[in-house]
Amino acid sequence: MAKRKTIVETSADIISDLKKKIYKPVYILSGDEHYYIDLISDFIAQNVLTESEKAFNLTTLYGKDLEVKTIVETSRRFPMMANHQVVIVKEAQQIKSIEDLEVYIKAPQKSTILVICHKLAPGVKLKAKVRQLYTAAGKIGVFIDSKRLYDNKVPGWITGYLYNKGFSIAPKSTELLTEFLGNDLSKVVNELDKLIVTMPSGVTQITTDHIEKNIGISKDFNRFELNTALGQRDIMRVNRIVDHFAKNPAANPFVVTVSSIHQYFIKIFKHYFIQDKSERNLAVQLGVNPFFVSEYTRAARIYKPSKCVQIFELLREYDLKSKGLDNSSVTHGDLLKELVFKIMH
Repeated sequence: MAKRKTIVETSADIISDLKKKIYKPVYILSGDEHYYIDLISDFIAQNVLTESEKAFNLTTLYGKDLEVKTIVETSRRFPMMANHQVVIVKEAQQIKSIEDLEVYIKAPQKSTILVICHKLAPGVKLKAKVRQLYTAAGKIGVFIDSKRLYDNKVPGWITGYLYNKGFSIAPKSTELLTEFLGNDLSKVVNELDKLIVTMPSGVTQITTDHIEKNIGISKDFNRFELNTALGQRDIMRVNRIVDHFAKNPAANPFVVTVSSIHQYFIKIFKHYFIQDKSERNLAVQLGVNPFFVSEYTRAARIYKPSKCVQIFELLREYDLKSKGLDNSSVTHGDLLKELVFKIMH
């Protein structure tokens, strides 16, 4: 059985075909990862038609208050002084009865390139009837389901993106960016592009110093460093970071910090039960870069499974306290100080 292509590979194939002027009548771009939806639709808008052709043959429609009938009528028009017309429908998720587009999908206009941009909220799936329609459209055109990357896939994605731009970055730096930016690729790309522009001429290795200076992420006081310090039971370093968090609560929300600590200790807990403890297997099973495997191995010697279970209970307890349960006055900063103390003792 052939390996299913990733969204990265699929989008690259689509753009490659577009560059070769291999066009499909319908492009259904859907999912909760909006980066690839924008990447492909923007490429079509900017490159399929010449500048002179765009004036009469490029139409952009927006989903709010848009009827399917308008999409069909617009798509059935013939191009003016061009081989194709491009119709781009943005915010298609706001269109009522989008499944009525079936009438056009069954008999699309050959000279029209119809692009449907259906952006979903994180974790939301297409309705069954809509997915059925889009799947059918994919048989005569293109249908992509652009899903958000898992957090542990983002560092590798960042490395690949920068490599294609002519830059390299160390694993620690990618983890720092991931911890701060999350898995919204549009946000990640925006920050990476700004970082690239600010890099000194001739410098292609991105470091934590560059990240701190140009993106504003502290290389010493962040959730990634806090987890590492907890894993080493470095009390002094943990206290310095937590004190910084307490003084800057807006940039370091308690709930996000607790979630980060939880994910870190989940990996430590899993480490104990993995029989094949070779570096390669541990990296795969834990979902981390091999560079960090030794860190989890050391942490697993300090935090046995029984202690990890206690830590999970503590994290749940303090998460509830942060939301007001059995706590009416203690600040999030003080709650975090109490929490990390109990984790390490």
